[in-house]
Amino acid sequence: MSLTYPHRVRTALGVGGACVLLALTGCSNSDNGDDTTPTPATTTTTTSASSKPTSNVGAAHISIKNFTFSPANLQVRPGTKVIVENLDSVPHTVTATGDKAFDTGSIDAGETATFIAPSASGSYPYICTIHPTMKGTISVS
Repeated sequence: MSLTYPHRVRTALGVGGACVLLALTGCSNSDNGDDTTPTPATTTTTTSASSKPTSNVGAAHISIKNFTFSPANLQVRPGTKVIVENLDSVPHTVTATGDKAFDTGSIDAGETATFIAPSASGSYPYICTIHPTMKGTISVS
């Protein structure tokens, strides 16, 4: 069966339209940014800076800018949520030295990561494993 020109055009338009709809459906994201699942101490969550959760009351914050942790010495309560924001143009980590009580893994430029401070009181030095001259300390009490 041979299709005439108008039939071929309609068929091509129909197939093209279906492809566009499938592509748009695949790009949709139903995530509303509501993260109510508790985060264990060893798990990190990375989100883009534009989709930061809004329920960070009581959370502590560390910013990374110009290859420096700010604040370099952070005091928190046991089990506090700590949000790390990388404002640099390169990836960084926040990794506890010694017993490795926490580790964000690599945080890309413009991204954030979250971890839970250790439950045991003490001083926890940390570094960026990519740039080991970057250092800080979390004091838990």
